[in-house]
Amino acid sequence: MALKEILYESQEYDQMIQLRLDILRKPLGLSFTPDELKKEQQDILLGSFEDNRLLACCVLTPENEQTIRLRQMAVEYHQQGKGVGASLLRFAENIARDRGFTYITMHARDGAIGFYESNGYRKDGELFMEVTIPHYKLVKKIKG
Repeated sequence: MALKEILYESQEYDQMIQLRLDILRKPLGLSFTPDELKKEQQDILLGSFEDNRLLACCVLTPENEQTIRLRQMAVEYHQQGKGVGASLLRFAENIARDRGFTYITMHARDGAIGFYESNGYRKDGELFMEVTIPHYKLVKKIKG
């Protein structure tokens, strides 16, 4: 399994969009707008690959000098529970730390809270609705 940064508008990025659509958006009846995708030009795009096939991905979006937000974490259905997501999460944390960030935040779906808590994240606030489903804001200190 190879963990690496994905270039915006590359063939790997096309795989990333498709995986996120399949896992995160289509089940909710949602898709991406061109404006949403255009904003990702400045983000850090990460993926886990096996034989050039994307298994998992996530997006890191800087919020300020200290905090980066993890978004759009998606793992192929048949790869879930096999450590692929945890490996990608550690990779994302290392990338964020190497680039000088102290905290990672995210809006995590209620059903994924156990995964993130087992990886050191904690709830920061009350349950809220986002893209029609319950979420919590989570945070983890990754440096200092």
